[in-house]
Amino acid sequence: MIELRPYDSLGGADHGWLDAKHHFSFSGYRDPERMGWGALRVWNDDTIQANTGFPPHSHADMEIITYVRDGAITHQDNLGNRGRTEAGDVQVMSAGTGIQHAEYNLESGTTRIFQIWIIPDQRGGAPTWGSKPFPKGDRAGHFVTLASGIEGDEDTLPIRADARVLGLTLAAGESAEYVFGDDRYGYLVPAKGSVEVNGVRLQARDGAAIRNEGAIRVVAIDDAELVLVDTAP
Repeated sequence: MIELRPYDSLGGADHGWLDAKHHFSFSGYRDPERMGWGALRVWNDDTIQANTGFPPHSHADMEIITYVRDGAITHQDNLGNRGRTEAGDVQVMSAGTGIQHAEYNLESGTTRIFQIWIIPDQRGGAPTWGSKPFPKGDRAGHFVTLASGIEGDEDTLPIRADARVLGLTLAAGESAEYVFGDDRYGYLVPAKGSVEVNGVRLQARDGAAIRNEGAIRVVAIDDAELVLVDTAP
C-alpha cells in the first residue's frame, strides 16, 4: 500500500517568519487520520525567513532529525552545543530526559528544512546533539543512510529508535530500489523533483505513506532529491 499525501492536503500555518506545513498532526493542526506512521510522529516542511528562527524551547523523549534542503540552520542548546548545518546535511538531537535548544536561520536568504520526529524505543537517557555532512554526490543513484538506530548501520548519525533516515538523489530517468524488512513502515518525500514510487507519482514535497510493500522502486521524472524514513510499527 502506498498512500499519496499531496502537499496541498497538508496542514500548517504561515507565521510570517515561518511557513510550516505538517504531514502529521502538530501544534494547532490536528487530523485523527494523520497522527503518525509507525514510530514516525512528525514530519514538518518548514520555510524560515532570513535572520529569524525558533527561540529557546524544550523537548524530552523524542529523536529529532533536521534535514536542511536550502540555506543553513544554526543550533545552540543548554548543553553548550553550537553548530551550523548546511543544505544537504543533517543534524540529530536525542532529547532524552530533556534539552533546551534554539534553531536560527542566520543566513542572508531563506532556509528550508524537513524536521522529522521519531519516538524513541525507550524513555530517558542523557540528551545529545550531533551534525554530519552528507555530500549529495555520495548518494547519487542509491539510498544512503543518514541517521539510524539499527544495528550494523555505519557512518550515520545515531538515533535511539528502530528506524533509519535515508537520502537519495536521482537524475531524470534514473531509478533506485529500497528493500523493507518485515512489518515496517515507510514514509518518503521528494525534497525536489517529481518521481514515481511503485507506479505512484509524487511531486516535490508530496508524501508517500508506505505499508506492506516488500520493496520500492523510485523512478525520477525530473532530477530529484528524496528523503525516506523506514521505521518499526
